[in-house]
Amino acid sequence: MNIIASADKNWGIGNKGQLLAHVSADMKFFKSKTVGNTVILGRKTLATFPGGKPLKDRENIILTTDKAFDGQGAAVVHSVEELKDFIKDRNSESLYVIGGGTVYSQLMELCDMAYITKFEKEYEADTFIENLDKAEDWYLAEESEPMEERGTVYRFCTYKRK
Repeated sequence: MNIIASADKNWGIGNKGQLLAHVSADMKFFKSKTVGNTVILGRKTLATFPGGKPLKDRENIILTTDKAFDGQGAAVVHSVEELKDFIKDRNSESLYVIGGGTVYSQLMELCDMAYITKFEKEYEADTFIENLDKAEDWYLAEESEPMEERGTVYRFCTYKRK
């Protein structure tokens, strides 16, 4: 399974339900990785999408403890165990965990690859992902040269589990 996220210098990923920065190259990268695959996300992350609807051209699986939650066409699972059972016959390389913070922390141990767009500044953030630079069981496998869009400097980084 894969993680895909964008994070600032402190590994912040969001603030008040919004992304920290909007970089079109990051959005294109996200789309290139996830279209035609399966995305796994939480209920609050789904609510931030246009119309609160699942992403097009991807299978969406919502992980939520809310038993009454309507996935608006997405599959809904209510625990990590239920998710594991639901995806057991899938190719793990086609599975992308896309947020939010709670879902990342619940599923990190199941992931072998992480695609992180790292912003080279600090933002005001209230949601974070594990700092993979300090995680003993992860290493930085690839890192792009720094790029810049509308004043935001970023790099595409690929981490792999040791």
